[in-house]
Amino acid sequence: MDSSKVESFVGDRWDGDIVPQITEYIRIPNKSPMFDADWVKNGYMEDAVRLMESWARAQPVRGMQIEVVRLEGRTPLIYIEVEGEGDDCVLLYGHLDKQPEMTGWSDDLGPWKPVLKGDKLYGRGGADDGYAIFGSLTAIRALQEQGIPHSRCVVLIEACEESGSYDLPYYVDHLADRIGEPSLVVCLDSGCGNYDQLWCTTSLRGMAGGNLKISVLEEGVHSGDASGIVPSSFRILRQLLSRFEDEGSGRVTLDDLHVEIPIDRVVQADRAAQVLDTAVYDKFPFLPGMRPMHAHLRELVLNRTWRPALSVTGVDGMPSLSSAGNVLRPHTAVKLSLRLPPTLDGDKAGEILKKALLDHPPYGAKVEFSLEKSSTGWNAPPMSPWLENAINAASEAYFGAPAVYMGEGGTIPFMGMLGEKFPGAQFMITGVLGPHSNAHGPNEFLHIPTGKRVTSCVAHVLREHFEAGQKGLTRGVGVAAGEARFGDHGCC
Repeated sequence: MDSSKVESFVGDRWDGDIVPQITEYIRIPNKSPMFDADWVKNGYMEDAVRLMESWARAQPVRGMQIEVVRLEGRTPLIYIEVEGEGDDCVLLYGHLDKQPEMTGWSDDLGPWKPVLKGDKLYGRGGADDGYAIFGSLTAIRALQEQGIPHSRCVVLIEACEESGSYDLPYYVDHLADRIGEPSLVVCLDSGCGNYDQLWCTTSLRGMAGGNLKISVLEEGVHSGDASGIVPSSFRILRQLLSRFEDEGSGRVTLDDLHVEIPIDRVVQADRAAQVLDTAVYDKFPFLPGMRPMHAHLRELVLNRTWRPALSVTGVDGMPSLSSAGNVLRPHTAVKLSLRLPPTLDGDKAGEILKKALLDHPPYGAKVEFSLEKSSTGWNAPPMSPWLENAINAASEAYFGAPAVYMGEGGTIPFMGMLGEKFPGAQFMITGVLGPHSNAHGPNEFLHIPTGKRVTSCVAHVLREHFEAGQKGLTRGVGVAAGEARFGDHGCC
């Protein structure tokens, strides 16, 4: 394979076709069902599906079949199958639903307003992860343009990943006979520690989250009259959160929400910290004088990838500052997002969280907790030598630097499910979400040069997967998700 021809072809396709398509995709406010209860009526999801389906059908990919699969009462799924040589199969994954708007966008930017500044395309969803279908099919085309064989490829683009992928298991079961038994899964929905080399994700945290509401009164009353007699709902909220989080250190204090971190992952975190140095934390827009939660870089990496951590992502029951009178409010409600260690069962963690919040409510207050998500994380199986070599060679060829391996703090429920369904599969989990790209937040952007290089790397790995398959090297290496441990190489 001529890597310079791959690079040239991929670059031309991105500049002439993919960037314009992603620009139009960003304009569509197709929020995930959790954030748009009327998603069917609003039709934005259908608009996104139509855009991607139309583009895919126009691609001259040999042996390609495309179908939008629709199970009753569920979000749609784009299913693409590309014929290949041999008996092996590669599964490539992405999603087309988006996170909500979020506040704080710069004046000249917005979630549904695509803006190209230099090599960055701003707007919601381009990097997370609307580019996946474009990158996947372009990688396959790059091989076909040179007459290079590849295995049969299946591309799945789901529409509720940002809501926990609750529809995806039904589609995977429905399509099981057509999908077959992939020996390689490629996911383009992850992050990168920098834009200088290929980053591959080796673990993902799970998540348990939902809405917590504390009620103390039927209506608000004069705070001067009631304070000191009526317990504040906000203070009770503080008490409840302190049952499992130390507010001084931020450490989750319930032992059952922690796991033993594999020594190989500790070594891996140390290496990633050495590569990133202070970029471990200074990629975030800290205010002057702010400092991270730990002084040791490796511990910050492990905090982000293998330890539980709580975020409060929404508040209700509080008026704005401009309209806040001297009133003891009747209730306080918050949305909780508890990130979980990769190997901790999500359902178990959800029950632990519910028990901690609901048992013995202070002062007999009315405490309600609605669990919205309980997703188990994912820990990669041991990596085959052929895949390790392919990833490193791809990174050197298209980034000019060796690949780096690190866990991610986010959650991709699809990975844990695939690890269970296909325990023999290898995984290449990567992405374009690097420093300041700010997925889910304001000013999200897609770094276009990284998108091009990742696409080229996928083409390289697809070629190497076919070659390894011809030698019988692609089967029977993995183990079930959650049981994985690395070998002596310790990095991938």
